[in-house]
Amino acid sequence: MMIEKRIRFVISTIGLTLLLLISTFFFFDKASLFLTLLILVSYGATFFSLYEGIEKIEWYMLFLMPVLLSVAMYLFYFLFPVRWLTRIPFVLIYAISMYAVLLSSNIFNVGVEKNLQLYRAGFSVNYFIQTMVFFIFGNVLASFHWGFLANAMIFGFLSFAMSLQLYWSIRLDMHLRKEVLNHAWLTALLVGEGSLLLSFLPLQESIFALVVAVLYYCIAGLTHLHLDERLFKHSVREYATILIVILAILFLSLSW
Repeated sequence: MMIEKRIRFVISTIGLTLLLLISTFFFFDKASLFLTLLILVSYGATFFSLYEGIEKIEWYMLFLMPVLLSVAMYLFYFLFPVRWLTRIPFVLIYAISMYAVLLSSNIFNVGVEKNLQLYRAGFSVNYFIQTMVFFIFGNVLASFHWGFLANAMIFGFLSFAMSLQLYWSIRLDMHLRKEVLNHAWLTALLVGEGSLLLSFLPLQESIFALVVAVLYYCIAGLTHLHLDERLFKHSVREYATILIVILAILFLSLSW
């Protein structure tokens, strides 16, 4: 008997949430075990939710964000005080975000027409979750204090992986177009260089993460509008305004 898709989404979300909840009761020395479990279970849960019609490049594109969200949230938890007051809202946010990501992946999987509100909602949710995940990884990496080269390489890799999925979702092709690949490399280069420069500034970890996340948000946003042939002056002004505001926050936050 085939289980209805929505029920599969709920089962997958509950299973992953319970795994994340269990992981919060163990110290960071068990991170390698739980990271492996979360990656494997996230991939498996996504397949369980979307197994109809997964083809070719979708084996990467549809599974990326559920896996990255699980990894990011698990690492992010260790930056908080270990108590139920933080654990409960933390796992609830994860559950809501995971369910939203699975819904977005399903929208991309079934190939909804771009002019429909459902596609625009799925794209927007995916874009928002990407920015949130980038901010979370920014906080985690800043707390490790690995240095400017590690920051540039890791943020460059994340930018490439996520922007590739974002730009692919504009057309939802079964094959990766060269244009999408080239723009993903450009996004990775720009964000990687930006994180490298920010590594030399005396910034608080949260401000560093916020600036890098907004940098990705603006570059990816402008690029996807360009690829979608919807890059107009008012859109450029909106993203430019966001960048100016975040640069002002950056300047005011410098602690020399």
